[in-house]
Formats: sequence, structure tokens, C-alpha cells
Amino acid sequence: KCFRTSIAWTRIFPNGDESEPNEAGLKFYDDLFDECLKYGIEPVITISHYEMPFGLTEKYNGWAGREVIDCYTRYAETVFNRYKKKVKYWLTFNEINVGTMALGGYLGLGILNEGTTDFIKQVDVPQLRFQGLHHQFVASAKAVKLGHAINPEFKIGCMIAYMTTYPYTCNPDDILLAQEKMKMHNHFCGDIHVRGEYPYYAKRYFEENNIEIKIESGDLEILKEGTVDYYTFSYYMSSCESADPTLEGIGGNLLGGVKNPYLKASDWGWQIDPKGLRYTLNEIYGRYEIPMMVVENGFGAFDKVEADGSINDAYRIDYLKEHIIQMGEALKDGVELWGYTPWGCIDLVSASTGEMEKRYGFIYVDKDNKGVGTLDRKKKASFDWYKKVIATNGEEL
Repeated sequence: KCFRTSIAWTRIFPNGDESEPNEAGLKFYDDLFDECLKYGIEPVITISHYEMPFGLTEKYNGWAGREVIDCYTRYAETVFNRYKKKVKYWLTFNEINVGTMALGGYLGLGILNEGTTDFIKQVDVPQLRFQGLHHQFVASAKAVKLGHAINPEFKIGCMIAYMTTYPYTCNPDDILLAQEKMKMHNHFCGDIHVRGEYPYYAKRYFEENNIEIKIESGDLEILKEGTVDYYTFSYYMSSCESADPTLEGIGGNLLGGVKNPYLKASDWGWQIDPKGLRYTLNEIYGRYEIPMMVVENGFGAFDKVEADGSINDAYRIDYLKEHIIQMGEALKDGVELWGYTPWGCIDLVSASTGEMEKRYGFIYVDKDNKGVGTLDRKKKASFDWYKKVIATNGEEL
């Protein structure tokens, strides 16, 4: 019933700061949205999804520069006006909270500090990251206000990479560590988007990490006036936090943590935790009580093409099935869940590891990590299974 995708900023403003948009890029999305609507599919559109124009990194060091706020709002206003009769559901930034972590400096904020040569291990300047995040919060709030003025029917939301963290034991040290991770990595950005103000716990974090955010006159009022209509998030796994440094860690994810002895893991060490999704939905709804969508959830795996051309990804079906069941339980709990879009419908390069062979899709793409392959597409077993799930609105799993 819906298709979540993103507009590439560079298709509309190639360098990010042009005064006039690129008509060919705008037409591309007209065609895409028309095709969706022809089949009764509602577009759910992320305005910025890890793809800010490199020109803005070169000119302003990405979101570290306040000038990027105006570049973003010009872009948002352009697409709001262009697609106001075709798109109702918008998200301002994809997984904005990656900016609370060192890896998000370049990935989410376009900040490229001198000496950085590796995407995962960047030269990190927390002061710049959190200043950049402040600029994104202001830009998001301005976009919400702009969008509602252009079309009061718009629903404009936030998007959080939700990294559910449990204390490893009932040791109070574990509990406090897990709580701290949840506050700064999950709640911080959501609190500002939904409540319209910096949360109380940020003050201590900023003081202890020598972060002093420059807040211009009027910024706090804009944050309060530009709160979101709904909350969306990605959910792939959970992790545990422990004060014991000798415990076995888990790999393959952004947050780290220690291994949960009660859960199985993917090939990349991601802890498979369907019940964690129910827990997370309840935690978010209890905190904000606004509508939610799960807009990313999926299983990265090595997929084998059999001699007859079939791809039997029963593990992916099991993963998605169990998560959908737990969303049903959360609905019974009383949460307001608008929808669900898995990641992703077709194989693509994994953002966190840069691999093609870490596959998520229902559709197999013939390409390996070295770029070798024909790009031919094949349906996996999960394709027809998920087609039935859509047709029955999740009644048949």
C-alpha cells in the first residue's frame, strides 16, 4: 500500500546551493510517483537520505556550516511544491541520530575532517557533529513549518535508527550504561523532533564531552513550532550493554555491545530479536504517543543461487514473519502503528559495510562485492511470500 523511497538531493540541486532546480531530476520523480499512484501505492518520501551534495561538504564542511540550513529548506520547499498533489507522507532526514556517533559525521552530516581516510574510523570532532545536528534540527523544523503551509494535509515525520539496548544483567552499572546509550543514541533526536526542545540529560553529556552548541536567536522557537506529525524508525536488532570488559562483543552494527546469550545472530553478528521490536514500539509510543511507522527492518545474508536458478531464503522469511507477528502484538498492546516497509525490496550495497553480498532484498541482483556481474534480477523465495503478506495485510504469514 505504500513505497518508502528517497529523493536524491543532487538530482534536484547537483551542488546543493544552486538558485534553480534541475528540471530533469524533478521530472524523474514525477514519473516515479505517477507510477506508484497508478497502482494505488502511497509514496512515503525521505527528503535527505545520506546523500547530501558533496559540493556542500567542500564549501561548508557539510552540516557543520549553518549555511546548509538555507540550502536544505530551499530544496525541501521545491519538492513540497512540486509534489504537493502526489506525496502526502514525508520524512525530513534518514536516521538522523547517526550524528550522535562518530561514524555519522560523514555519513549523516557530510562533515569531512582533515585526515579522514576511512568511512568507519573517521577523524572525529564531537563539537562539529553536534553543531551539525543542531543545524539539522533547525532545518527539519523549518521544513515541517514550510510543508504544512504549502499543504496542510501533509504528514511530516522524523526517522531514527533505533538501536534497542538492554542491560546485560541486573547489575546497576549495566542498567545505567544501557540507559545512557538509549538516551543519547535513541531518545535525544526523537525528543527534539517530537517535543521541540533539547532534553534535560543532554546538558551533562555536552559538559562532559566539551561540546558547546551555538544556538542562534530564534532557533529554540523554531524547534518548538516545527515538531513532527509522526515518528518512524529502523529496527534490525538489539544489543546488550555491560560494565564487564571481558565479555564477548558483537560485530556488524553501528552501536556495538555484548552478545545476548538468549538470541541467535545473522552472518554479520546482528542479534535477531523480534520481541525486541514489540518492546521498542511500546517504548516509543509510551514516550511520545504519536503515530509510528517501521520504515526499515530486514535481514542481511549471503544468498546462494541454486543450480536451477532458485534462491531459497527461508531464513529471511522467518525473520520477517516473526517481526510482523510482534508488530501485531504491539497493535494489541494499543500502539498506533501506521505501517511497515522492509529493507529493502531489491539487493543493494550495504551502507554500514559497503558490501553487495550482504543482501536484504526479495529480488536478487547479479553483482558481487568487486562489481562483477550482469545486474540480472531474480525473484527469491521471499518475493512471492511477501507478495501474499501484502495482499492479505499480514493475515497470511
